[in-house]
Amino acid sequence: MIEWLDNNVLYWHWIIFGILLITIELFAPVFVMLWLGAAGIIVGVLSLVIDLDFSTQLILWACLSTLFLFLWHKFISPKMTDRTLAGLSKEAIVGQIGMVVFFSRDQGRGKLKFPAPIVGNDEWEFIHNGPLANGDKVQVTDISGNSLIVKSQT
Repeated sequence: MIEWLDNNVLYWHWIIFGILLITIELFAPVFVMLWLGAAGIIVGVLSLVIDLDFSTQLILWACLSTLFLFLWHKFISPKMTDRTLAGLSKEAIVGQIGMVVFFSRDQGRGKLKFPAPIVGNDEWEFIHNGPLANGDKVQVTDISGNSLIVKSQT
């Protein structure tokens, strides 16, 4: 059977196979088929340039696929995590700790800043009853409209 494959698997079969795998990635976006498809296209191009038997092509495809998947999960995928908490529910905001940027004791309102953006913004208006100074740490306990209700973190 290997002899039949050596004579019948041409470079364009690998390219079509790679394109097919990348197309499958469009319908199941898990970033696995993309790298298997890219490896298939590279094997196809190499087969066009260099005369490789099928066993070598298959081993080369497996090695390239493994290498691409390893590189993806090691270097690229961790940088794509969303650390902003955008679109999360009230439960994700409650408990966050921020620093007071401005506070008006007369109005009981102010602005606080979070180390990372929360729901797309790193500065939020807050409501607090009691004394606060700029630079104080506060913890979010609830939400009232577009303002956060906070308590002093002492």
